[in-house]
Amino acid sequence: QCQLSGLWKNEQDSLMEISAVRDDGVFQGKYLTQVTLAGLCARASPLTGAQQQPGEGGWPTFAFTVRWDKFSNATAAFAGQCFVDTGGKETLTTMWLLREAVGSLEEDWKATR
Repeated sequence: QCQLSGLWKNEQDSLMEISAVRDDGVFQGKYLTQVTLAGLCARASPLTGAQQQPGEGGWPTFAFTVRWDKFSNATAAFAGQCFVDTGGKETLTTMWLLREAVGSLEEDWKATR
């Protein structure tokens, strides 16, 4: 079974730390990105999420949001699934959306990546 709690590192060397997942699937943690929109120095940002408990033989799905703290005017949402390969290595696969604040409704088209 895949355990979300712990320290994770992605291909961009960003770090995510998830505290223990509660019985109801809710979890919290921190995300330290190595990629910023404005090239500013990133800080650890709070994340909040939930894990869907898997059925028998299944791998858990999860989602979380990150509120980029003090260096960006953006919020990101991630959704993914956790897998364990035959060697016991845990892997998270995710898709994400990032919403950056814009100054007007006319600029809305460029606000989501």
